Amino acid sequence: MSENLLEISDLVAGYGRTNVLHHVSMRVKRGEIVTMVGANGAGKSTILKSIFGLTHIASGQILFEGKDVTSKKTNDLVSMGLAYVPQEGNIFTSLTVFENLQMGAYVVNPHEVAGRIEEVCHHFPILRERSKQKAGTLSGGERQMLAIARGLMTGPHLMLLDEPSLGLAPLILASLFEQIEAINKAGTTILLIEQNARRALTIADRGYVIELGQIRYEGKGGDLLEDEQVKRAYLGAGEAGE
Repeated sequence: MSENLLEISDLVAGYGRTNVLHHVSMRVKRGEIVTMVGANGAGKSTILKSIFGLTHIASGQILFEGKDVTSKKTNDLVSMGLAYVPQEGNIFTSLTVFENLQMGAYVVNPHEVAGRIEEVCHHFPILRERSKQKAGTLSGGERQMLAIARGLMTGPHLMLLDEPSLGLAPLILASLFEQIEAINKAGTTILLIEQNARRALTIADRGYVIELGQIRYEGKGGDLLEDEQVKRAYLGAGEAGE
């Protein structure tokens, strides 16, 4: 079994006739937290969407669990062990918290759903308290917790997180990052895009810096935090995000 859970090779992808990514190559090893940082519009979200079958791929290859998934449909990718939590539209606001979690388990054996809900509520106990509450009435932090929990319902091998801390208060943000680390330690590999680049690189095993649809730097999370060029370009007064 390869140590690489995800391998992207020479990927060119985008939307319609417009390519956003230009010959991107990267990897995510089993058990890692890998962070992607870069300026707005750099292409970070497009990488996640390409992995999850939501863009037009012009060329290149994506391997997941050693299998070529470049042209796989999203529902097949979920069944294979991928989960994606987008920036926006990541919960069903008209449904209750419990119903949202049930919706996340559509590929799971019905007899296992209750047990899965208990597992995700271990990470986010507030969701158990809010189980009968409409998701649209939750706070911003609770919504993000629900979105991540719903993604966990399938028991994914790899979770793609797009800006989970966007708009959150510092105290909630700190708690969310703790849970991301806990989810990783429990066995889920994580590929993370994050506006709070410093915090994301602090918890990351490795990181990539994306600029204009290409990878400019890569390395261990701690090494990128200390790299002078990376600090000047992406870790200055503002935090990198997309």
